[in-house]
Amino acid sequence: MPQLPTKHLPAERDSEVEIRRLHEKLTSTPLLRELLDAMPYWVLFFNRRRQIVHANRAARESLGLSLGELLGRRFGEAVDCAHKAEESGCGTSEFCTVCGATAQIVLTLEGQASSRECRIQAANPGKALDFRVWTVPLDHQGERYALLAAIDTGHEKRRQALERIFFHDTLGMLGTVRGIAELLPKADSKEFPGYCRDIILSIDQLIEGISSQWELSSAEKGELVVRLSSCPIRRLLESLAAAYRAHEAAGGKSIVIDSDTVQDAVITDKVILTRVLGNMIKNALEAEVPGSEIVVGGDRAEDGRFVLWVRNPAVMPRDVQLQVFQRSFSTKDPNRGLGTYSMRLLTERYLGGTVSFTSEEGSGTEFRVRLPSVLRPGSGARAV
Repeated sequence: MPQLPTKHLPAERDSEVEIRRLHEKLTSTPLLRELLDAMPYWVLFFNRRRQIVHANRAARESLGLSLGELLGRRFGEAVDCAHKAEESGCGTSEFCTVCGATAQIVLTLEGQASSRECRIQAANPGKALDFRVWTVPLDHQGERYALLAAIDTGHEKRRQALERIFFHDTLGMLGTVRGIAELLPKADSKEFPGYCRDIILSIDQLIEGISSQWELSSAEKGELVVRLSSCPIRRLLESLAAAYRAHEAAGGKSIVIDSDTVQDAVITDKVILTRVLGNMIKNALEAEVPGSEIVVGGDRAEDGRFVLWVRNPAVMPRDVQLQVFQRSFSTKDPNRGLGTYSMRLLTERYLGGTVSFTSEEGSGTEFRVRLPSVLRPGSGARAV
């Protein structure tokens, strides 16, 4: 039988009959099943081909799947990974090369116990998958299994992000405002307007940080309300470019509007679209060195949709590209990583569109948001 195509791990699987045999062999002791079901965190057992042969009650209830539905699946298929159907299934695509859960299961089947944090991009853009995973090898009646215990750390990641916003960023910005305010009484007439501008800029950045966190939290809960309006594309991009030229990451870098950008208007939620495009521009600025140029533009596609894009010269390493839309992934700081995740969440769940990117030597990195010319009620959240 020819081997199934794969870009990472072997794709072949055991039959349903073999999976059932291993399950019954593993759980033949009633006390073991009862102990596993009493545990408050996930416990999964995998065979040598990385397929589930048992799952405890906590895992079944959290995943919303029966034991019969879970048996034979691989981890990414059980948690509904966005890449579960690529190539020959979980573990076989290029994205699987950076999956911590898959790597840990393989190491465990080779006899190594370990633990690590794992991020998985969910098929549902409104669901973030962050886990702490522990694995140990288990030899039982001549069979090798990987025992995996997992807890959902998504709430911890959200707490860390809130702490960064309200403790680190907020206190830092207020310290800046206080420092400038102390200089005001001593300022002469020439210095005074500049100090006032610095205070306003600091307060604007503080409001932006708090607003973005509130918006992300509401979006994940499905509570954002879409408000439709006519949004001229070129005017929107020009406004964003002007605003981000004053951003702290823009020092020595230029933002220009592509000359072929369309004048047409898109009917969408301007506030949400502004957030998505703003994140694209900010990420491009943070990726570049002084002297670089960020180009922003908008085109109408052949199918009538609009494509708005942001391009910068730097190229992302391939391992970074494979993790871009994961909620907590960041190359800048362990408490960041929400920008690209929120782009996908807001665009796909609320704007009826898609977000994609390319990053190649010679052409740089380009993020694109593809939108319907008119957002119809029902394609996003509640429209008012």
